[in-house]
Amino acid sequence: MFQSSRASAVDVTGRRSGRRHGPPACILRLRPLFWTFLAAPSGTRIMTEQKWPQTIWVVRHGQSAGNVARDAAELASAPLIDITVRDVDTPLSLLGEQQSDALGRWFARMPEYERPNVLLCSPYVRARATAQRVLDAGGASPDINTFFADERLREKEFGILDRLTKFGIVAKYPELDEQRRHVGKFYFRPPGGESWCDVVLRLRSTLDTLVREHRSERVLIVAHQVIVNCMRYLLERMTEEQILAIDREGDVPNCSVTSYEFDPSQGRNGKLSLRLVNFVAPLQEAGAPVTAEADVPAAPKP
Repeated sequence: MFQSSRASAVDVTGRRSGRRHGPPACILRLRPLFWTFLAAPSGTRIMTEQKWPQTIWVVRHGQSAGNVARDAAELASAPLIDITVRDVDTPLSLLGEQQSDALGRWFARMPEYERPNVLLCSPYVRARATAQRVLDAGGASPDINTFFADERLREKEFGILDRLTKFGIVAKYPELDEQRRHVGKFYFRPPGGESWCDVVLRLRSTLDTLVREHRSERVLIVAHQVIVNCMRYLLERMTEEQILAIDREGDVPNCSVTSYEFDPSQGRNGKLSLRLVNFVAPLQEAGAPVTAEADVPAAPKP
């Protein structure tokens, strides 16, 4: 990363040392820190600390019982999804467990120093179960220092539209269906629920936490389809039109991986660069079926 120079080295005070050298050995041993040189007006060089995690993986949970129930309701043109538990308590299906195990084995094949050492997940049962199965399969680094559920990573709240199919929404709340089509899903907030903008707002807070507490670490986030898309909106600095165009292309596959790697060559202080998008090879390699159903309380795409 550092290279010797034929010119005399300049320290942060601007004094020339008269010798060729890289950073002190003590700095090289500080793995959590990344140092990059910035040009100052005086011609001196200063060093700044890495702001972002080294790697961020954003994963949608494995297939849930709610995904299966929604498919059945849509196929029957039923107005209501037949599931009795709260959305927060919806468990993984058997296939979802298989997908989660396959994802964990994929992470486990990485060198220990490349595996996640921070694991954050939605508090919803299906996301927590996915994260736990990844962990149980050896998918985290032995030096993992954080594993907790963060309510900011929860599913988008659908309010009075919860458990309704697209047929049920049109039949029961035609005025809301019309408003949603007019405003668009990015800004539309159903009574008692959230818009995508509301989700983006809480995720901005999550990113602040990552920058403050997990810089230079390897962070795995297990959450929901809307969280994956809204994270992409933030990290890739998209517009409403761009993220909705991606959303219209299709649902985020269960247990698919979208990842970012810190690249010190990008921007003034380095930035996160997109590496994988909806990556499903871990499932395919393990022979686990790839599924991409929308989550339970979902209305049709605009």
